[in-house]
Amino acid sequence: MRIFFPVPAWYGRSASAFRRSSGRTGESGLHHRTGNRIQGQAVSERPFWKEKSLGDMTPAEWEALCDRCGKCCVLKLEDSDTGEIHYTDVACRLLDCGNASCTNYPDRKRYVPDCITLSPDNLESLPWMPESCAYRLLHEGKSLSAWHPLLSGDADSTRKAGKSVAGRVFPEESVPVGDLIDHITTWDGDTER
Repeated sequence: MRIFFPVPAWYGRSASAFRRSSGRTGESGLHHRTGNRIQGQAVSERPFWKEKSLGDMTPAEWEALCDRCGKCCVLKLEDSDTGEIHYTDVACRLLDCGNASCTNYPDRKRYVPDCITLSPDNLESLPWMPESCAYRLLHEGKSLSAWHPLLSGDADSTRKAGKSVAGRVFPEESVPVGDLIDHITTWDGDTER
């Protein structure tokens, strides 16, 4: 078995900051979401994710797509015989297991060198991204899930819909590597949108 290290997308912000602002704190500052648009952008009849390709989105729009499920931040195992990828219920050492956010997003690469930053350029090479992931859905030409925060207007809708790993994972340091196979799981409803 090969261990896949987590792929935090935009988990560098605390859940309280996310809820407080109804948006995400980006690298360039605080961005507020209002309904299905980013504050300060021109009002369009169609939401930005239907108007633009992933590669044409601003950093704030790209960040707003993350539903904060945390599934990309759980350890994954690859079967060396079949190549099949298996999710576990073991979180990256930097993931706050209670709210599914990265505890050290700015310096994550220093502590988790294999951490991958999502981009429009690497989505095709990451087929193990959760089927419910907004980045994956849009890349595949599909719609966002009804429970996505951009559609629901509720920053906590992913957890409320049972789609988040928050409160459902073990910290990496509490599980010996040899026991990871015992933590293989399927995330209920991952394929349900």
